[in-house]
Parts: sequence; C-alpha cells; structure tokens
Amino acid sequence: MSRVKYGAKPIMLPQPVLIIGTYDENGVPNAMNAAWGITTDFKEITISLSEHKTTDNFKIRKAFTVSMATEDYVVACDYVGIESGRNVPDKFAKAGFHATKSEFVDAPLIDELPMALECKVKSFEDGILIGEIVNVSADESVVTDGKIDLKKLKPIAFDPCNNVAWGRSQYDILIMRKEEKL
Repeated sequence: MSRVKYGAKPIMLPQPVLIIGTYDENGVPNAMNAAWGITTDFKEITISLSEHKTTDNFKIRKAFTVSMATEDYVVACDYVGIESGRNVPDKFAKAGFHATKSEFVDAPLIDELPMALECKVKSFEDGILIGEIVNVSADESVVTDGKIDLKKLKPIAFDPCNNVAWGRSQYDILIMRKEEKL
C-alpha cells in the first residue's frame, strides 16, 4: 500500500461544526463557529479557540453552550464564524438566531439548532477551553425512541482537507463562502 504523506496537520475526520453560544456582560446573546472541539470525558468538552468576543463573554459568565450546526442552518452557522461579535454586536440576530436561556448555565440555547451541550467553564488557558457538560438538550423534533436521531438532526461536519462543510442528506458538499452574507 502506498500512502500520501501530509506532515503534521490537524486532520481528523469528520470534525463536527460547533456553534458556541454565550451572553455578554449586558445579556446580549452571541455565537461563534468552531470546528476544533471534541468531548474529552463523559462530562467534558475541549475546544481550541483564539481570543474572540465569545471568549470575553465566557470569561465573565463562566458558561457557554455548544450547539451542533445543522444542514438547515448552514449559512447562518457559517455567518457567525465569519463575522466578529466585536465588529457586529447584533450578529446573533443578523444570523436569524433566537435565544432561550439555559435552565442549567448562564448561556443561551439557540432555538434554531435543536441539540446543545450546556457547559460551565472549567478552564481557559493557552487557547484551550475546557468545559464541564452540565446538561445535553435536544428538541423533541430530533428525538426518536428517546435518543437523538442523527437523520433528523442533520449535523454538518468540517473537512479540514478541503476547507468545506458537508452534510449527510445532500450527499454533496455544502460549500460555505464568505460571499454568502446574510
């Protein structure tokens, strides 16, 4: 067998597209797109992040939510990754998102994204966020026989090799472009 050598690169497939929800100091919801995250224990998630409005927010509120980006909202999920909350204070609303406060943490659930991890900040050092998963919630519309149904959830995944996101139901690549502004 012949293998192509890529060197040291962050290639782990598939990578879920995560939408991190926070409240700012005034209670205004914010969201950002992140793909460099993974559950690292039964009640723990680790996400690699640089400094953003979102990091400012969870440093203050000590909480965040992590929603799975879905095919139905691929453009909105891309938008919150392209625009900065520091430059567009109402980007959550501009994305077409609506917030419901989590019962478990001081962070917003994104109504349009039907599955979320509700987390408390354990630590944030050197760009690595570690969160304690306090609750996982899912809208009944994506639950079958008491379990989250991936066919109904329709999560998208990030392909770091080609810098695109893809979804299961299309059997095709959903290319997210900066030109697709809301």
